[in-house]
Amino acid sequence: MSRTELNELGEFALIDHLTQEVAIHHQETILGIGDDAAVIENKDSCTLVSTDLLIEGIHFDLMYHPLKHLGYKAVIVNLSDILAMNAVPKQITVSVAVSNRFSVEALEQLYEGIRTACNLYKIDLVGGDTTASPKGLIISITVIGTQQKDKIVKRNGAKPGDYIYVTGYLGGAYLGLQLLEREKRIYQEHPDIQPQLGENREILERILKPEARMDIIRLLDKNHILPSAMIDLSDGLSSDLLHICKQSGTGALIEEQNIPIQQEAQLMALEFHLDPITCALSGGEDYELLICVPPDLHDKVKTLPSFYYIGEITAPENGVRLKTTHGNFHNITAQGWKHF
Repeated sequence: MSRTELNELGEFALIDHLTQEVAIHHQETILGIGDDAAVIENKDSCTLVSTDLLIEGIHFDLMYHPLKHLGYKAVIVNLSDILAMNAVPKQITVSVAVSNRFSVEALEQLYEGIRTACNLYKIDLVGGDTTASPKGLIISITVIGTQQKDKIVKRNGAKPGDYIYVTGYLGGAYLGLQLLEREKRIYQEHPDIQPQLGENREILERILKPEARMDIIRLLDKNHILPSAMIDLSDGLSSDLLHICKQSGTGALIEEQNIPIQQEAQLMALEFHLDPITCALSGGEDYELLICVPPDLHDKVKTLPSFYYIGEITAPENGVRLKTTHGNFHNITAQGWKHF
């Protein structure tokens, strides 16, 4: 047999390849593979299901990621997928595979973080599994949410003329990771030197303890706003915007001057000799929401807290572009997280 390496396809092409012949057998399954969560229709509402894997050495480094923070983050990244469908997460299952280097006390720390997130966001932990791993730690969480069918927001609903918003600062998680990686290298070379994390609490929390934007979903519901398309910013603004445009069959124009970047992140980018805008476009793991809204809702949305207008959805022939502060135009390419 011929051999094709995983990185020849990448994550999304691989998913498309493996699932192209998957059949739907039940009429209540109204949305399956291809969006942030599956949708299962019930009598009064739809059930949404999503799952994520976190693997040691791929998604986290225990040299600087405390187990309690890791447990918390593992819940948050899953809740974010349900929120990206304008739905309310309610239950999770947690499965963990661990090697014999982990003690009971270590797993207690992990689950303390999981319970903290569940208590804060009012999520029920309803099941899961624990098994052995030949090496390292693997966490798999499945989240279950609900929403009325006519209020579910998918990635494929954006239309030319829609306004594009993000719900918070971008690039902070990536720069927090760069800071932690720098201090890790220094420690490995000089174990007697303590980490110099300085006054960088905001960007460190972005990578170690992100938050899910459940407040945004409540705000949209309270103000009777139904977006045309949504996605959570896990892979980076450039990659996730391209997902919206590909599935909606549109282009987009983003204004560089409107991309929100906190001052701490800007200063850290300069310290690393990086362009802050590049970090915001490609960094990933901010877990903010990218929201497209029809023009008739723009006046209502722009007055809401935590909503930052960054551009508009355009016709597909215009492509997906960035307008710089100097008035130049550049094509946006997917430079965010790659799984293979």
